[in-house]
Amino acid sequence: MRIGMLLSALRPLWEAARDLAPIVLVILFFQLVVLQQPIPHLADLLTGLLLVLIGLALFVRGLEIGLFPLGESMAHAFANKGNLFWLLLFAFLLGFGTTVAEPALIAVARKAAEIAADGGMIDATAAAMEYYAFGLRLTVAFSVGTAIVLGVLRILLGWPLHFCIIGGYLLVVVMTYFAPAEIIGIAYDSGGVTTSTITVPLVTALGVGLASSIRGRNPMLDGFGLIAFASLVPMIFVMLYGIVIE
Repeated sequence: MRIGMLLSALRPLWEAARDLAPIVLVILFFQLVVLQQPIPHLADLLTGLLLVLIGLALFVRGLEIGLFPLGESMAHAFANKGNLFWLLLFAFLLGFGTTVAEPALIAVARKAAEIAADGGMIDATAAAMEYYAFGLRLTVAFSVGTAIVLGVLRILLGWPLHFCIIGGYLLVVVMTYFAPAEIIGIAYDSGGVTTSTITVPLVTALGVGLASSIRGRNPMLDGFGLIAFASLVPMIFVMLYGIVIE
């Protein structure tokens, strides 16, 4: 009994170590075989690796026992409530709230403001750069909220996912010709920084739970795909933001 409990407790650590092993092996190979140099600050490296291992194990375990069940239970509750307004409002606020405070987005927005000031797109003042960065953050957060709403509507109405994604990327290609050159790269990168560690599990659980609660929907076919919307729609909104600012 005790051995079984111990093995169950150590399972997340073993799984995290297994996932980190390829990265560690690649680093060791290039450091020792290709570069032929000793590993600098070995003690600090091992300490950091141990902390990453523990943090990753706790994070994955937290997703399993907390965020995934929470997202699925809320999706079931909204589906049973049968109120489309509250479901769409929750979907929008979920996408908006988890994105506006995303550290990666804050960093990218600040760097984009600096580059915009250096390129003469905006005034090279602290106030102008702060306004530009904040506007970019709000634009991306609003776009993610809109993307989650569109994804929920797709599940409810049975829209084919591939048609939605292909149509969206065709719109991205068209908008690329009209958007300022300085904003295009930022727009493409914004699709990546929006998929944060909190947004992904909650949104995925929302989609799977919603598809499981609706008659005629397949959780495997209809439950996934919300993250694709969350990566696609910000590109469109950011390029539109650049056109408006210019």
